[in-house]
Amino acid sequence: MSSDWWRGATLYQIYPRSFADANGDGVGDLAGVTARLPYVAALGVDGIWLSPFFTSPMRDFGYDVADHLGVDPLFGSSADVDTLLAAAHRLGLKVVIDQVWSHTAVEHPWFQESRASRDNPKADWYVWADARPDGSPPNNWQSWMGGPAWRWEPRRRQYHLHNFLPQMPDLNFHCPAVQDAVLEIARHWLDRGVDGFRLDTANLYFHSRGLQDNPPMPAGPDGRRGDAPVLMQQHLHNADQPETPAFLARLRAVMDSHGARGQARMAVAEIGGAEPLPTMVAYTQGAQRLHTAYSFAFLGDRPDAAQVMRHLAPWAEGTAREAWPSWAFSNHDVPRVASRWGGGAAGAFAFGGRVDAVPAAAGATPVTWLALLLALRGTVFLYQGEELGLPQSTLAPEDLRDPFGLANWPLNPGRDGCRTPFPWQADAPQLGFSSAARTWLPVDPAHAPLAVDRQLADPASTLHATRRLLALRRAHLALRLGDLQALVADGDVLVLRRAHADAGGRDALLLAFNLGASAVHVPLPAAVATGAAPLFTHAGAALHGAQLHLPPGAVLFAPLA
Repeated sequence: MSSDWWRGATLYQIYPRSFADANGDGVGDLAGVTARLPYVAALGVDGIWLSPFFTSPMRDFGYDVADHLGVDPLFGSSADVDTLLAAAHRLGLKVVIDQVWSHTAVEHPWFQESRASRDNPKADWYVWADARPDGSPPNNWQSWMGGPAWRWEPRRRQYHLHNFLPQMPDLNFHCPAVQDAVLEIARHWLDRGVDGFRLDTANLYFHSRGLQDNPPMPAGPDGRRGDAPVLMQQHLHNADQPETPAFLARLRAVMDSHGARGQARMAVAEIGGAEPLPTMVAYTQGAQRLHTAYSFAFLGDRPDAAQVMRHLAPWAEGTAREAWPSWAFSNHDVPRVASRWGGGAAGAFAFGGRVDAVPAAAGATPVTWLALLLALRGTVFLYQGEELGLPQSTLAPEDLRDPFGLANWPLNPGRDGCRTPFPWQADAPQLGFSSAARTWLPVDPAHAPLAVDRQLADPASTLHATRRLLALRRAHLALRLGDLQALVADGDVLVLRRAHADAGGRDALLLAFNLGASAVHVPLPAAVATGAAPLFTHAGAALHGAQLHLPPGAVLFAPLA
């Protein structure tokens, strides 16, 4: 693969707790991941994104790190990481690991020293502030996990900032020593042989030094400002600060210095917020910042064709065209796309305060959404089980583990429903995930008919469709690297042109989608190659002379003249 292997690549997200349990304790582990890598490679993806496996008290299941260089015994050992890396590389898979740098766990040695006094060597490594005269927090900032984003520390007689759980204090990136320490963490894992980083909540690294109050969010048409306090304000002062790109340039220099030709490292930022697309462009533009970034643009309500194109527009025109986006339809923080958008029971947007059911699209199937995702210009992230069309799981209240769900049930059940164990074998105990009598989250009986062994035996399964789509993306430079143009974007009908030309020739494809519940006939907006059969069809899509016939949920990929 070339030094820019990440452009147009497809990375498969593995949530280790729920992927495969090798030691029989009911929790997935690194050895389990390694044992199942041949399955991942057979999908046709380019690499994996591995969610955190570092030492942690597990209040937020690994996203609260107590030692950035250590491996939590729950997942295995340092040797297990080396074994996984070697196995993945033998299979031709890149390995991107999560890096959680915006905050730590309170158990982290850095915080233990910082909290001890106001004059120790790490006193300013975290965001500390005095109380207001009445003892209240320094400002109105709200936590994404609920309540004020400040917690009182009696040892210092100050508040510390926490954008998430109170036990997850935010690092102070205005402190040069913090940046240096974080870059040393990056060097450590690059030296170990990882191919890149997924940067958790990268737009929260910096805060406003003035600690100004955030202004209220403008009221919507219904008069509401948001469904949770954190959504009722504009995050002007605790996110997306102007100092961030300079730090990202420092990180890029470290990564470039660790990459050889054909072995370049990459970094992808997770970017939240109400208007993430401009931030994605700002963080990835040029060769001195991040390689790519992704947002929650496609992780909420089902878009129509015009909304899809609005998300893609910044990378189709102007100077932003040289920036490189990434896209995901599912991950470990939101209900599975098969339930959110159609093909499964309606879900709820579980992280960030949305509590209303998201209407599903009758007629659409998981293959519809997989085909759309793999048609987009950018790097693609596929969440474990998405290739099986798994729907969101519903858990009993006593089985919930997610702190967000525990705090908000029954209005919002949290994120556990997208994290249930992976179904490998339909008739095996625990669906083949574990030999334990009880798993950390219960397996979902509704996933049994969709288990890997059942789908491997069915040529018409979602799994086999995923493999065909991934093979097309690998085979066609138009899909990996090509320009994207909307030929039709009307209601639920989306017809795209993807094209790429270089010294080796020209590759052009027509990609048609019906995202809705009614059949449509569309005049063919571009000339299909004479005598060429479609490369992929789903749900009865067909070419009839100069017409595209698109039943509900239909997909058609065809070569253009």
